[in-house]
Amino acid sequence: MPYKTIIEPFRIKTVEPIKMTTRENRELFMRHAHYNPFLLTSDQVLIDFLTDSGTSAMSSEQWAGVMRGDESYAGASSWRKMHAAVENLTGMPFVLPTHQGRAAERILYGHLGGAGKTFISNTHFDTTRANIEFSGAEAIDIVIEEGKNPALQHPFKGNMDVKKLEQLILEKGPENIGGVILTVTNNSGGGQPVSLKNALEVSEICDKYNVYLFLDCCRVAENAYFIKHREPEFSHLSYKEIAQRMFALADGAVMSAKKDALVNMGGFLSLRDDQLAEDCKNLLIITEGYTTYGGLSGRDMEALAIGLEEVFDPDYLHYRIRSTAYLGEALHAMGVPVMMPIGGHAVYVDAKSFYPQIPSHEYPGQALACELYMEGGVRSCEIGSVMFGKYDAEGKLIPAPMELVRLAIPRRVYTQSHIEYVLEVFENLLKGKEKVKGMKITREPKFLRHFTSHFERL
Repeated sequence: MPYKTIIEPFRIKTVEPIKMTTRENRELFMRHAHYNPFLLTSDQVLIDFLTDSGTSAMSSEQWAGVMRGDESYAGASSWRKMHAAVENLTGMPFVLPTHQGRAAERILYGHLGGAGKTFISNTHFDTTRANIEFSGAEAIDIVIEEGKNPALQHPFKGNMDVKKLEQLILEKGPENIGGVILTVTNNSGGGQPVSLKNALEVSEICDKYNVYLFLDCCRVAENAYFIKHREPEFSHLSYKEIAQRMFALADGAVMSAKKDALVNMGGFLSLRDDQLAEDCKNLLIITEGYTTYGGLSGRDMEALAIGLEEVFDPDYLHYRIRSTAYLGEALHAMGVPVMMPIGGHAVYVDAKSFYPQIPSHEYPGQALACELYMEGGVRSCEIGSVMFGKYDAEGKLIPAPMELVRLAIPRRVYTQSHIEYVLEVFENLLKGKEKVKGMKITREPKFLRHFTSHFERL
């Protein structure tokens, strides 16, 4: 009989102190950060749910690997271990190491993109879209309609709309499609999983029109957990076997290893086509580093190889998914509108429903992220019209499909008492939420504005 309490399947060997702050402190810190949580310093934050990228706690085995790291410039043994781990997982013979996922995106999509090219995804994440658009290409999102309704229950809200996919390929012309990108799990769409059946259908369409299919696979282990427990025909497979089946459908994969490889830095691009790999290697050498390190130290590659094995451990994955669900389900029970069902790496709060009085052009997600920090020192990330909004020809905001705030939970970092504290903070936010007003942008860059924009409260 399973117990109700979710225990962390590890013991804690090393601790890092958290600096306590007051509401008065945090209001001052937020003003100095121009109401942008990205501009806060880490010592001003109590619970950091800004991102799960690079914020994991490494295992004792990974730290042992750090000490074994081979720092040779070319042909290091640590590189051979990383290459073997990636090839074993993806089944792809050509592996290019990069310092993180966006470097792999820039190399691949910069090479295949350019003016007149189109990339199609269930949902492009921010850096993916930015790298594609920076090349001059177009990025189009076609997640299923169910994935656009935060309150709707559906087992695979990250799925790609295969009917729209085929229509777009025919409309744009197969020769103008730079690639189809399946993001697993669908981060910008609420951390929702993609079914193996959907991946197979997408692959068949790409094969039919001779179009590249790439996996954005930074949370592929978490996605495999949902497949095993929600697609009965694959329940007999291990988590790693499920991931391998998904990789077998793709022509290439981009990974920020800072997520499901459980490391603080690293990534890779893996490919099947030797000519495409050769072209990308040239770009890698020019901009990142030699082909056997790509901007990574030997110790990073060693830890990455170990993390790719540890992440598929059943006890770890059960704890990871259930502990995230614990936070989301508790918030839902107290009346906080959250994306349902709960995703793998984060809980997404529906800021539009939380603050119905704030219109999209006044950025309800940014307002909630600021209130959450000032109330309890919890840093989060807006995933709405700040991150994905655009302006039309008259300068009017075209809002994002959803206004979300992501509570991204670092892996193996926080305990249940930290989660209980976050729940108390939300209880307090509910009490005065009708009085909260929106935000306006006072300064913004051309690309990825959510990282450095300045805001004012209205």
